[in-house]
Amino acid sequence: MLQKLSISNYALIDNLEITFGKGLNILTGETGAGKSIILGALSLILGQRAESRYFFNQQKKCVIEGLFSIGNFELAPFFEDNDLDYEAETVLRREISADGKSRAFVNDTPVNLNALKSLGEKLIDIHSQHATLEINDPEFQLLVVDAVAKHDGLLNDYRAKFRSYKKSASKLKQLIEESDKAKADLDYYQFQFDELEKANLAEGEQEQLEQEFNELSHAEEIKRNLLGAYYLMHEGETSAIIQLREAGHQLSVLEHFNPQFAELYQRLNSVIIELKDVANEVEIIEQRTHTNEARAEEINVRLSLIYNLQKKHRLNSTAELLQLQNELSDKIQQAVFGDEAIEKLRKQLDEDGAELEKLAAELSANRKKAIPGIEEQVLKTLEEMGMGNSSLKIELESESPKVRKPESETVLGANGIDTVKFLFTANKGHALAEMSKVASGGELSRLMLSIKSLIAQNTALPTIIFDEIDTGVSGEVANKVGQIMERLADNLQVITITHLPQIASKGQNHYFVYKDEEGATTYTRIKQLDKQERVMEIAKMLSGDKPGESALQNARELLAP
Repeated sequence: MLQKLSISNYALIDNLEITFGKGLNILTGETGAGKSIILGALSLILGQRAESRYFFNQQKKCVIEGLFSIGNFELAPFFEDNDLDYEAETVLRREISADGKSRAFVNDTPVNLNALKSLGEKLIDIHSQHATLEINDPEFQLLVVDAVAKHDGLLNDYRAKFRSYKKSASKLKQLIEESDKAKADLDYYQFQFDELEKANLAEGEQEQLEQEFNELSHAEEIKRNLLGAYYLMHEGETSAIIQLREAGHQLSVLEHFNPQFAELYQRLNSVIIELKDVANEVEIIEQRTHTNEARAEEINVRLSLIYNLQKKHRLNSTAELLQLQNELSDKIQQAVFGDEAIEKLRKQLDEDGAELEKLAAELSANRKKAIPGIEEQVLKTLEEMGMGNSSLKIELESESPKVRKPESETVLGANGIDTVKFLFTANKGHALAEMSKVASGGELSRLMLSIKSLIAQNTALPTIIFDEIDTGVSGEVANKVGQIMERLADNLQVITITHLPQIASKGQNHYFVYKDEEGATTYTRIKQLDKQERVMEIAKMLSGDKPGESALQNARELLAP
């Protein structure tokens, strides 16, 4: 349940903190005082989009924070799935900066808006007077039936398998298209593959051949320069080695004058040894360097073949040619053996489809069993609210659960094989029709209340909020609506915004929302009313700003236990 709501810098609210209690919580106040603003702020921590133009102060960020008690609602798996720290008292926070950037947190861990919204949907259901439009939504109507059928495990299992089935069906369709194309292009692919296979390419071959060809083409120049280098280092009368040896002799005679000369002498000897190694290696390379016109021509022919293949396929290396060869091999395999993979996947889809058909049939059977109880319970609640002449019929239309060929569309849907239609009339002797066509605003509000109360009895939703759902009702009917909300609050936390004293008097906690003007600025404030303040507020709701004794007495009677 929602324990505490803190709002900072939103619309007419600079700073506001509300502590809610269990059971039925009532919010009252003049039109425009800010009741809906509070719900708008609450919706932000439930994942709704935000606009910075609604800020109280455009220079500061908006912060909304809600403390929820969730220990009894088995939400730990959600936290685990989303890599969040689970706490029995969980904090949802939303921060929106002045430039419109938004950040969301669950127990101080950053989350994206979708995760925040998913969690919010498990914590609070906000129902406004305009939400009666959803009563005609087939998805909502099916949700009602599923809630009463209490087959969440079965439905979730079906949905997971259905998603997997659709992915496999999509993959099968892709395989069939690829196989058909591969078969059509098989001769072309085979010709290209044979050409590349005959070339017998090797990784890095081009670079090695180009280097060898370059050496063969300049063999005489290379040999001449190597001989010259060897001569200067080793053979000449004034070769580098001879001169270094002489320099070493000059240093050696100085060793007894200073130990530093001995160290220099040793270092010079190391240089001579290294220079000898270099000279020997130069000599070896020179001796094996020779012209070979036959090998050069052989390399030239091989490189021409590689260059022509690269030009033909618009590639730049032997590695890319080898990759193309592998891709062509795969396409040929697809053309030759693709039917085997297709048949294997088709068989698997047939098995998965059969399992889905079974699950869909179970879902449908559960829904059919649940429908009479829904009709009976909704009509019973409506009768309590003065709509005893109402009739409700829930039609369940089921497609044949037989799955068609996997590569084509299936009659199975994300929720099974069923579509639901609620038909209603509020008047005896009138034909049943879609609810929005045969019910007034007040009747729709009561109808939605009866449906929502039924859902709440069959789900583990911690909190439900009604925003002026009592529109269009008054008198004894309003009293009955209040009683139903009161009864609903036995199982969950209910927060309702109302203008009706009959409903306001039913709450365990009563909050008054009002405007406060300080200088040139208007603020939205809220206070929890004590018993005497509640008497005055309900009396004002009955008769106006200056209630007489009769209104006060009437208010006391409404509040009497």
